[in-house]
Order: sequence, then structure tokens, then C-alpha cells
Amino acid sequence: MIEPESMHNWMLEFGQFLGSNAITRAITTLSFSYSNKVLEQKIAGIRFPNPIGLAAGYDKDAILTDILPLVGFGFAEVGSITGEPCKGNPRPRLWRLPESKSLVVYYGLKNEGCEKISRRLKSNKFLIPIGTSIAKTNSKDTVGLKEGINDYVKAYKKFIDSGSYFAINISCPNAFGGQPFTDSGRLKELLTEIDKIQTKKPIFLKLSPDLTRAEIDKILLVSGQHKVDGFICTNLSKKRNTKRIIDKNVPEKGTFSGKPVEDVANEQISYVYQKTKGKYVIIGCGGVFSAEDAYKKIKLGASLVQLITGMIFEGPQVISEINQGLVRLLKKDRYSNISQAVGVENK
Repeated sequence: MIEPESMHNWMLEFGQFLGSNAITRAITTLSFSYSNKVLEQKIAGIRFPNPIGLAAGYDKDAILTDILPLVGFGFAEVGSITGEPCKGNPRPRLWRLPESKSLVVYYGLKNEGCEKISRRLKSNKFLIPIGTSIAKTNSKDTVGLKEGINDYVKAYKKFIDSGSYFAINISCPNAFGGQPFTDSGRLKELLTEIDKIQTKKPIFLKLSPDLTRAEIDKILLVSGQHKVDGFICTNLSKKRNTKRIIDKNVPEKGTFSGKPVEDVANEQISYVYQKTKGKYVIIGCGGVFSAEDAYKKIKLGASLVQLITGMIFEGPQVISEINQGLVRLLKKDRYSNISQAVGVENK
């Protein structure tokens, strides 16, 4: 069996090739693409052709933006991108847990850095909304509060003129210094600096699934005082004692995606939606393998849904299968647009 990171790298190269010429783009479109007006939404001023997106962490260096819309995605997030180039943590740093339908991830924010990636994106015209996920460089040099904020700001400024929205990743669990900006005081200082940078692009905070409700409450309070348009619920989980992890051989390092995160992600979506009375846009992420999985998140309060692990285990055709399944579920519930289903279980 091919080692997971090597397979990931091969798929990135293949995806880049498919997006590189008209013939392969046309073949990909015929094989995978699906559209239906029932799935279209305008959210935070952005038109989304469907609610299924690629989460940050797969296309770390933004090389797949030409092919992702043709596979069926309604939006995609690139990165996370840091102020400085980052090699990430030592290999091995990616494992499959097939019985748990999970990936164990220990990449540590590997990416080419904001300067190189921003040059790549600047000349691009995107067929779908592209979000730029910004994080703090995985380095001892960014552990200090001032240094960490400066690193975020450097990356943020590089993407003012490219992409549709920002995702500020305050929840990477595999980086040097931990997750300092989940602390509400530090987050306030970070957002104060971000506020000074003029942009019309929406800003989303990516939250950890391991936050307590008290911690979430403090983040919501700080967010209400700054330019925050929504939340991505959630990132990877550090928790190893969940009953959803059933594989026998689990690596000692790394954090979990996929089905082990599904329940806590859904709980967080529901909590944030109820707590804020639907004020914020929520992007649901964690354990989406089917239309039913996506629809559950939408009914709990997510306007959009992201995945990576579901695509890796099920194949790229799952994106259009989910969208087709959502159309069937909406028709069954007599909704004429996906937006009508958002939060129905919490209203």
C-alpha cells in the first residue's frame, strides 16, 4: 500500500495536470460535475453554486484551483498559509484509520508561505469562491504574542486582492506553541490588528472541536466586537478517548479528522447557531461522507459544508453524489432552496 502522504502528493500532481489543459478539464467536467439551482446561495455577498466545499489542509499551496470546480465543489479553501514558508513536522505525518473512517494528521502547517502562494493566486480567475486560510507559521520564532500576530498579519495582507473570503485558523493542533489564539484575550489582540486592514472580504474563524462551551462563549463575545462574519466548525481533534476511534493501531502523535470529529462538530454547529440566533454564517466540517451527513449539519445551522476525509475514502465522485443527494432530501422536505433548511432543527 502506498504511504498516505506520497499518495496525497501524487493526487495533487494529477489534479494539477487535469486542470492544466482544456481537454482534461472537459473530461473531468463530464465525469464529475453536477449543478442544480436549488443548491445555489448568496452568502455574505458571495454566490456559492452549491454548499459543498473542500476544507483547508488538502490544497495547501493552492495548485488545484483550476480543477476543483470541475469535480463538483461549490467552493474551496486553500492553505493554511503562513507568513513564512514552512516544512511542517517530520514525516511520517499522515495516517489512515480505515475502520474509524479517519485520518491522523501531523503535518504542522506545511506550505510554501504567503509570498509565493499569493503570487500564484494573484493572476487567477476562479470559477468558484476560493477562501484563503491563514495561520501562524509553525516555528519557535512565532511563539511570542507580538511575533505571532505579526505573522498572521503578514499572510493576511498578501491575500487582500485574491480569493473570496478569509479563514483565520486559530485552531491548528499540530504546530509549535499550541493554539494560543483560542484564548479570548490573545484573540482580541489579533483581531484588533486584523481590523486595521481594509477589506470587504468576509472573515471566518476556524474553531477547535475540543473547545469547552465556556471557551466558545468567550470567543463569540470577542468576535462580536470585531469584523468576524462566521465560524468554521470544526478543525481536527486531539481527543483520543472517543468511541468513534476503533482501529487498533493508532499513531501516538497527530490529530483526528473524519467520523471521530462528526458528533462534536455537529454539537458545536448547533451550539453556535443557537447561542447567536443565526447571526453568523457557519461552515460545518467534520465527518461528511454522504448527503445525509451534510444535510444534518445544514439543518443544525451550517449554511455551507466542507470535507476532505470523505473524499479520500469514498473518491472524488462523492462530491456530486452528495449534491445530488441534497437535492433529493430537499425535495422530500419540500424546500425550494438549500437556504430554507439551514438551522431548521434549532429554530
